[in-house]
Amino acid sequence: MTVRPSATGATWSDTLGRAGTRAAQILLILALAGVTIYGLLAVSLVVIPILLALILTAAIAPLVTWLKARGLPSAAATGVSFLGLLAVFGGTIFGIVIAVRREMPDLIAHATEGFDQTLGFVKNGPFQLDAQAMENARDTAVGYLTSSSFSSGALTGLGAVTSFITGFVLLAVVLFYFLKDGEHIWRFMLRGFGGDHRAKAELAGRRSMEVLGGYVRGTAAVAAVDAVCIGAALAILQVPLALPLAVLTFVGGFIPLVGATAAGILAVLVALVSNGPVGAIIVLAVVVIVNQLEGNFLQPVLMGKAMAVHGLVILLALTVGTILAGIIGAVLSVPLTAVGWAVIKVWSGQDTSVLLPDPQETQQPETVPA
Repeated sequence: MTVRPSATGATWSDTLGRAGTRAAQILLILALAGVTIYGLLAVSLVVIPILLALILTAAIAPLVTWLKARGLPSAAATGVSFLGLLAVFGGTIFGIVIAVRREMPDLIAHATEGFDQTLGFVKNGPFQLDAQAMENARDTAVGYLTSSSFSSGALTGLGAVTSFITGFVLLAVVLFYFLKDGEHIWRFMLRGFGGDHRAKAELAGRRSMEVLGGYVRGTAAVAAVDAVCIGAALAILQVPLALPLAVLTFVGGFIPLVGATAAGILAVLVALVSNGPVGAIIVLAVVVIVNQLEGNFLQPVLMGKAMAVHGLVILLALTVGTILAGIIGAVLSVPLTAVGWAVIKVWSGQDTSVLLPDPQETQQPETVPA
């Protein structure tokens, strides 16, 4: 006896029905993703420090492992690495503050002179721009800096400073526990997987930490070379705020494609204001040479396989991250995209590395970390 499919079943079994089912599934996934992103943005003060702590943990974990191999207890190795990172960060902030306080008056004193030199270059140069428009732009900028709007904007920034301090404290606490109890936390999270899924989840976690660690260490090395070269050029030319601009160049290196370029443009503008057109042209030449060295030599050598992602994907990730979370989103978008691609390769079977059983896992019961 032949059973004929019902009218409803026939409707959903043809080509259009299957396409509609797939479209409904896609819409459901997009809706779930939208709700998840909205929820994460609502608690961004918690999510962003956790993500930054995870990235820093991946970068510092080899140092902790090295100290343990030299005989240091786990707590001592974690403490030394953690305090060392805080010392570097605190020393950098202190140096920037001292440099800004010392050199800002000199920059202000040279600003008018540098602008007058630039104005003379515009008047007598080959471009013949409107000098009156340049003077109006200067008057507008000075008027804004001395207006009440600028002061109120500075007061509004106090709220952002408070949020930054709160996030930084949370970042420090989470980073310490990740360094100290990361293995226990990871084994606890793996309890929800079994069989082949557990092996894939463990491999995906290891690949994610490898990608994050390689990305941070490679990017830091590239950014350090950029900062040293551009900072040295600024110091030789006696451009004010050379140290803060060098640090800004280093930080900008963590935003691929646009970060280092934006920092270099700012350095050129400061050189233009303080040293005039000739100094600005020299700084511009240094920035261009450093960017070419970075793109053609440093990144391929130092980054290795940590960023096996196409440039278009990086650009789209930067755009989406900036729209969702501003500068922090731009910083986090690229490493998270690389991690996502590594996880996809593991889960789809493209990365089939064999995992050996963890001896600690067979000796210790899985417990919830305190």
